[in-house]
Amino acid sequence: MRTIEVKGAARTIAERSSEQARALKAMRNNGQVPCVLYGVEEPVHFVVPVEGLRNLVYTPHIYIVDLDIDGKTVKAILKDIQFHPVKDSILHVDFMQINEANPITIEVPVQLEGLAEGVKAGGKLALQMRKLKVRACYNTIPEKLMVNVSALGLGKTIKVNELSFEGLELLNAKDSVVCAVKLTRAARGAAAAAGK
Repeated sequence: MRTIEVKGAARTIAERSSEQARALKAMRNNGQVPCVLYGVEEPVHFVVPVEGLRNLVYTPHIYIVDLDIDGKTVKAILKDIQFHPVKDSILHVDFMQINEANPITIEVPVQLEGLAEGVKAGGKLALQMRKLKVRACYNTIPEKLMVNVSALGLGKTIKVNELSFEGLELLNAKDSVVCAVKLTRAARGAAAAAGK
């Protein structure tokens, strides 16, 4: 997996919720995003400039984050992100510290490869699940899950239970459809004409 560096600065938490809300609003108004790092003894509260998160958040790729908080670096993954419901700006980010010994759960993008038999017959290939949720040690997780569709016929599907990747446990529902070759009007017409 790719790595990306994110630099942050520790922040203090106000004891009263009204003070905390004012402090968070002031941070956001100053272009800072409140963040929390979990997976350590005590959660670490810190802020990151919104510009420092753009390449991590607005991308199709997944990353291991070299998280630098006041000069101390830990490896982490992006666990959760909250957006403003109207402006779509980043409100809050949760990170999870990782290490080589403990497996992590993360969504990995799916990429289809090959020319499906059903597409050659006039069907249309549709990717139903853009990402699959996997559990594994972070150093065994690929950037993409490659799914070969060459043998996929017209009207056929590939489900989660038909896939396996070495060292990865797939956590999605087993009968979920990952991709399908759908019948088009042209393919239906050709099939009907062939049947006459």
